[in-house]
Amino acid sequence: MAEAPAEILLLRKMHPLVEKAFDGRYGVHRLAEAADPEALLAEIGPRIRALCVGGAVDGALMDRLPNLELIANFGVGYDAVDAAGARQRGIVVTNTPDVLTDEVADLALGLVLATLRRIPQADRYLRDGHWPKAPFPLTASLRGRRVGILGLGRIGRAIARRLESFGVEIDYHGRSRQADVPYTYHDTLLGLARAVHILIVVAPGGADTRNLVNAAVLEALGPEGILINVARGTLVDEAALTAALRAGTILGAGLDVFENEPHVPADLAALDNTVLLPHVGSASEHTRAAMAQLVVDNVVSWFEGRGPLTPVAETPWRPTA
Repeated sequence: MAEAPAEILLLRKMHPLVEKAFDGRYGVHRLAEAADPEALLAEIGPRIRALCVGGAVDGALMDRLPNLELIANFGVGYDAVDAAGARQRGIVVTNTPDVLTDEVADLALGLVLATLRRIPQADRYLRDGHWPKAPFPLTASLRGRRVGILGLGRIGRAIARRLESFGVEIDYHGRSRQADVPYTYHDTLLGLARAVHILIVVAPGGADTRNLVNAAVLEALGPEGILINVARGTLVDEAALTAALRAGTILGAGLDVFENEPHVPADLAALDNTVLLPHVGSASEHTRAAMAQLVVDNVVSWFEGRGPLTPVAETPWRPTA
């Protein structure tokens, strides 16, 4: 008698590539499509072995899935997943690193240039018919500016490589100095902010980094400073940032992420010295397809007995003898 296919749960609607790849291969349950999600969980919970997500997973949900083995996260950031709780329960968590590195790094550079040169504002100026009346005001420049990177991981390094071609000096701050890079290291975030004109945030989210970029850091960045955030909105104190932008404590900000997405504070959105994007760092067709394929590959590899391809640090996996 053939073994029944493994059963997996999709918490939300996933990329079509994920949906198509799993149908017919596994027993697939879609919580978002259930008429009664609570009843569905009660019925299938003990049979679920893998969970595919792009959002929050807490201990309470894991406890309702007592035979859960794998949480495949769609995205490189997994701060919404209780990875420590997963480890305690013997569950492996995977994410989608590398495949989105270049896309996010490209967007970070786009935000730097758009914020410095006020590209969206210039576009609106032309469309609103102001150009025949007067030239658009002069803007800041990347020339002669020093750039700091908070979090020199995969994406941070990709951003730094791109910045090298612009001929700017690069500094960074992270948990430790990295011996294989030529950039200047600062052992504190305040020291980095004081030394640079542009601060690019690429550090992981989570409780340990919440509001890491606070009023003191923004004051240290100074009135010619630009803040760029392509990491997680929780790293930046939004109230302090809004106040700093309004008061001229810093020159401007380019943000792709926010603390309470998709909601952006009205007083932040009203400021003209910002470039605000709806979390589109990895949102190209090419990159989202690559992320979806890695989710699929992690699940398939797991159920074929080869283990996860990209386990997160909190849930390392080693093959059993």
